[in-house]
Formats: sequence, structure tokens, C-alpha cells
Amino acid sequence: MKFTLSWLKTHLKTDADLPTILKGLTNIGLEVEGVENPAEKLAPFRIARVLTADPHPQADKLQVLTVDAGDGALQVVCGAPNARAGLVGVFGTEGAVVPVNGMVLKKTAIRGVESNGMMCSFRELELGEDHDGIIELNPDAPVGQVYAQWAGLDDPVIDVSITPNRQDCMGVRGIARDLAAAGLGTLNAIVVPTVEGVGPGPDVRVEDEEGCPAFFARTVRGVTNGASPEWMAKRLKAIGQKPISALVDITNYIMIDLGRPLHVYDMATLKGPLVARKGKAGEEILALNGKSYTVDETMTVIADDEAVHDIGGIMGGEHSGAQDGTTDVLIECAYFTPERIAVTGQKLALTSDARGRFERGVDPAFLDDGLSIATDLVVKLCGGTASEATRAGSPPVANKTVTYEPSQCLALAGVDVSEGEQKRILESLGFGIQGNDSTFEYQDGMPVTTPANWTVSVPSWRRDVDGWPDIVEEVVRIVGLDQVPSTPLPRMPGVAKPTATPEQNVERRVRRTAAARGLAEAINWSFISEKEAASVGGGDWTLANPISEDLKVMRPSLLPGLLSATRRNMDRGAAAVRLFELGRRYFADKERATVGFVLAGEKVARGWQTGKAQAFSAFDAKSEVIALLAAAGAPVANLQSFVEASAAYHPGQSGTLRLGPKVVLAEFGVLHPSLAKQFGLTGTVVAGEIFLDAIPTKRNSGFMRAPYAPPALQAVKRDFAFVIDQAVEADALVRAVKGADKKAIVDARLFDVFVGPGVEEGKKSLAIEITLQPGEKSFSQEELDAISAAVVKAAEKLGGSLRW
Repeated sequence: MKFTLSWLKTHLKTDADLPTILKGLTNIGLEVEGVENPAEKLAPFRIARVLTADPHPQADKLQVLTVDAGDGALQVVCGAPNARAGLVGVFGTEGAVVPVNGMVLKKTAIRGVESNGMMCSFRELELGEDHDGIIELNPDAPVGQVYAQWAGLDDPVIDVSITPNRQDCMGVRGIARDLAAAGLGTLNAIVVPTVEGVGPGPDVRVEDEEGCPAFFARTVRGVTNGASPEWMAKRLKAIGQKPISALVDITNYIMIDLGRPLHVYDMATLKGPLVARKGKAGEEILALNGKSYTVDETMTVIADDEAVHDIGGIMGGEHSGAQDGTTDVLIECAYFTPERIAVTGQKLALTSDARGRFERGVDPAFLDDGLSIATDLVVKLCGGTASEATRAGSPPVANKTVTYEPSQCLALAGVDVSEGEQKRILESLGFGIQGNDSTFEYQDGMPVTTPANWTVSVPSWRRDVDGWPDIVEEVVRIVGLDQVPSTPLPRMPGVAKPTATPEQNVERRVRRTAAARGLAEAINWSFISEKEAASVGGGDWTLANPISEDLKVMRPSLLPGLLSATRRNMDRGAAAVRLFELGRRYFADKERATVGFVLAGEKVARGWQTGKAQAFSAFDAKSEVIALLAAAGAPVANLQSFVEASAAYHPGQSGTLRLGPKVVLAEFGVLHPSLAKQFGLTGTVVAGEIFLDAIPTKRNSGFMRAPYAPPALQAVKRDFAFVIDQAVEADALVRAVKGADKKAIVDARLFDVFVGPGVEEGKKSLAIEITLQPGEKSFSQEELDAISAAVVKAAEKLGGSLRW
């Protein structure tokens, strides 16, 4: 919600300066998102008079001007067709920054002629779209004065974030009312003109009472549509609204000023009565934004006998809107049900200023007054004769009351506000108060206090207030949310118990391990584009109304977000990128906790000892996977390696780690070249994902570590070399050897692979080191021989033979 300071002061009589008003807005719960003063960026631009204008000696379309900006004559080269001697315009001095493009004005030579500054157009100063020539001011404008001050542009624009429950603050008047209640001024009385109608009102009807309970209207005949007055156009332009015509600008102005959306129809385009009804399947309307929309039976439309002219409460149709040649208009002031507006807007993916107000809920008691104000402005600015008002339907004005005791403010919010101050605040906000105040008297010599008991009537523009806690909130926010004391919750006696769940503890350990290994944590959106989702197999959940096409699908993988972040880092000159993310993947049945990582760029930078820079490999990805799985509590020693991985990875340089053939705990490897190319990455990129939800949980593990119990006897190591078919995976042989004696053999690892002389073709030699851990006593030679025989026998089952 944007408005200017001067606009606010049309409703609020105040001497408070801008910082005080901004602080007051924040204190009462209206968050200030930004403040911009156009005069600040226009400070270097001054009013100047063109003294002479001569042709440029080297260019037909340029002129050499002599300009006086208050400090003497300056020579300026100008290409504007309207530049001439005697013209008074706006001049940018040397060092000024042109708002439209950020260009810094410097003394320069243009086609061999020195130029000192620039005569400016409205577009260059971001004051309009006109750039056919330089600005022409009144000849009496004071030369040398700062243009922004003379033109009245020193008017800060305030941008306030309005929460969905504060429908009353979707107009400048509602914000002024809040500030007045907070003691920053006095709310000016609203003037509702009396419009004497001539002749009967228009034929309007309500058939869809659920979607449009009330439809009020007037006609004004004999209008002359043209440009809106300067004061109105200036306010609209200041907040980013483009003035269109007087008739259209009046409706936009009242919507922003009073929070009351309206619509104006060109009566020449209407055939028969206007009816608020449900849409019919297949009906289409070309809206004012130039797009066509198909409505259905769940939507409320405004239509005549031939066509739909308005998507009720959201956007009017282009065909029946007010044009330059419009002479007779129908002014609509209706009430649309917030729930219907919200559903319709979501279905059509259509947003508008009117929708933002109607779906929050406009004041249902302001239809007559809103229609009178709009009609009065139309007659004053465009002429014409107004008809009487037609009132179809009945607005849902509810007489809502709340029983309230002033003591509830202290009890609920912890803020002690006197009864008198509470009454002042509530009445300033439009609430009515009836009932008894608290009394104090002596009875039989003892003091007796009778608490106050009020019946608070809720104003029609506050549909969000339902009970006494809402009344407390109103009092407290006007007093100031900073007045609410910070009170710690009571602590239970004894030693505090851990509150983290086992899943949270696993995530903490994994996060710390990844960071300790040199990976930087990334936090990406849970939504990705359809193209990114397709690159990793497609997503199960697609949003019907996303905030952006690039954030449309709930991610089935963490890789797209990480790869995009990797590209951004590489584009900014990062030599090496090591990123990880701990988040959720989304599937049709559930969310799955996952850890993803990407390694790209240089693993080792070039150097006099290392030589050329070294890239990451699939084994680096496997190393990270194993370390993170160990941190998560996975039985790393029992995992099996498989070469099958998803299509996101290089088919020859990737794999998975599993518990058995079906339970996949992680996949890793070199990224598929086509996927890397899609994300704009070059060189070798490795990645991996660890599926935390697939890791078996440990029971009764508690929160304490197991006691450290090192073995009493020294471990024994033995080396074996086996000749085996090349098709047999080394991992299969290592697991077979380790399982030969599960009690004595505590570890087995591959330390050499050999193919060449001494090994027949089609075979390979695998050297394995096994670690034996004695228990109560050392191994005897007979026991060692038996273990060795069991190891050899296990290898023979896979077709291996001991290499001598």
C-alpha cells in the first residue's frame, strides 16, 4: 500500500514529521517497507532558461544552446526538436545522475562542440513517458531554483505492508485513522456530498446473492471524458499508478484513498440491464489487461443480455470500459463476497488492486457513501447529469458486539492501560462502547471495587474483530507493541531434558560433519522450474498458482538448486565450489529428508609441488557420501556398492551405496554431461545425495555416547592376494572375505589391483588386507591358519584363487 505524505495529511491533521510518522506506523503494527522521496534524486536538476539556440556545425539534428541555470551562461548540445531561445526547462548540471538510466553527466564534446550538462525530458527524470522533447515550464518559473521544490515533488512516498486481516488499512483513510488513534494527529471528517439525482436510476439486478449480495449504481449522462486534474494525476503518478482518463482515474483514486473499489461502464456498450450472476461454462471476457479469461459457474460476473462485462470484484472488461469518447456512464459500487473473490482470482491466476481489497473485505456499510463520492467527482470533473441511485440487494452489514472488560488487557498482554485510555483508543478506531466503568466504594468499612463491563460494538470496516482478545490486540498495538514486556516462560525444576528429536540430532551431526569437511551450506527454494524438475526425473507436485514460473514444481531432488547455486558461484569467479544442502524432497506419498552436495572446479589448485590443477572425481563424491553416512549413523561397514545410479549421473562414473540390493542409502558420482550443460557448468562436476529417511534408526541409543572401551590386545593384520575374473566386483570379494569369520575379522580393505604380466588374460589380482582382533587371549598359530583357510575358501566361492 503506497501513499504520499501530503495525501496522508488530507485525512490526518498533524504536525508530526516524517520520521515520527514512520516510527508510529511501525509501532502500531503497520510495517513500513520503504520510503522514497523523488526530490532527493532530482536535487541537482534546476530550472533554466535557454538564451540562444544555434544549429550544430557538424550535425543537422543537434543544436548548440546557451543556458542560464542561475550561475551564468553555459553551452549545451541538445537534440530535442522543441529546444529554442526563450524556453524555460529543467537543466541537469555536471555531476548529476539521470534517474532513468543512472548516467552521470559530465563535461564532454559532442561532435566537436563542448557540452556542459543536459536539458531534460519528463521521461529522463522519471516523471512521465513523454520524451519527444525537453520539458517546457511556465515562462515565469524561477530560474536557478531546484525544480523538484518548485514543482512540489518534495513529497515522500511511503510503502506500507498490509497484513491480510487489516482490510481497513487498504485505503489512506484507514491508515490515517490508526495514526490518529495513536496520538499523531486528528482524523479529519469525511465529507460525503449529497447528489440530487434526476430521473430513475439504472436497471441493475442481483441474481447471485452469495457472490454479490449488493449492487448499487447510478448513471451520469452528458459527461466529457478527458485528462484528470493535476492534483489527482500527481498523486496517482507518485505511487506508481498511470493516469488514464478522468473517469478511470476517479475510480482508482477512491479505491486507494478510501479503500472502496468501483467500476465505470460506458453505457453505449450495454444491452439491457446489468446483472450480477454466476458465470456460465465457456463464457469469455477480454479484460482491461488485454487478456481473455474463461469463467465458470463458481464465479460471479456482471453481464447484460449479450455479454459478460466484468469479472465481479476483480477486473472489468475492455469492451465496456470508459473511453475518450464516452458520454454516458454507469457507476458500479457493489459488495463482493471475499471468499468468492479469492477462489475466482486463484482459478484465473488474475490479480488486481480491486481483488486485493475485496478478498480482504471492504466496508459493506460504505456503498451509498462511496457511490455518492464517486458520482460527485464525475459530475465536477467531467460534467453531466446524475440519476437517482439504484440499490439492488442488501449489503451484509452485521451489528457485531463483543463483551469486554478493560482488565483483560493486562491479563492477556501484560500491558497496564487505564480504562480512560482504552476507551479513547477504541472510540478513535471507530468502536462504540456502552456499559459501566469500574467503581470503587466502601461497604461496611471495607474497600470494594466493581470491575468495568463494556459492550463494544465493532465498526463495519473491521470484519477481523470477533472476540475480546481482538479488542485487547487493538488497544495494545495502538499503545505500541514495543510496550509489551518480554517475560520469560517459567522453567521447570531440575535438569533440562533434551528437546531435539532423533531425526533432528541426525541432521545436526550431518550438518556439522559436512561443514567440518569444508563444504559450505546452501539454502535453496523448495520449488524449482518444470524444466529443472524434468532434468532429474520430474516432480509429483506442481503448483496451480505459483509466484513464478521458475518456482512451480516441488523439488524431487536437491541437485537442481545446488547446481544453480554452483553456476552462480562459478560465474562470479569461484575457482572451487563445495556446497551441501540438508532439506526435503517431495514425492506423491511423503516428504523425504535428504542431504545433497556438489563439488565443482579445482580440487587442488595448481602449484609448484602439485603441477596442474586437479579436478574432482567420482571417488571424491564417494568419500563424502561415506563420511556423511557415518555421521548419520548408517552401518557403513555393511554397505554394498552398485554401479546403477539415476540418469542425473554419468553412467560409467557413478554408483549407489545400499543395505542389501533394494535399500538405497545414497547415490553419487560424476554429473551427466548433458545435465551439467543444462545448468551452464563446464568441466567435471561431481555430486551426491544421501537419503536420510532410508537409514535404519538405532533403538534405545539415548543421548549419550557409548563408553570408550579399547581392546586389550593388539590387532593382527594379514595380506591376501587373489586372482579372480575381471567381471567380479572388488566389493563383493571384500565382503566375502570379511564374512569368513565374523567374530575374528573386524575389517577388510582392498589395497591393490593388478592386471598384467603373471596374471592371465581376463583375470585380475586383488590384494586385501584383513584385520584380526583377538579377544581375551592372542591368536594361536592354529587359529590363524584356520582363519586364513576360511578366507581362501570364501574367495574360492566367487571363483578366486590365492595368488602365489
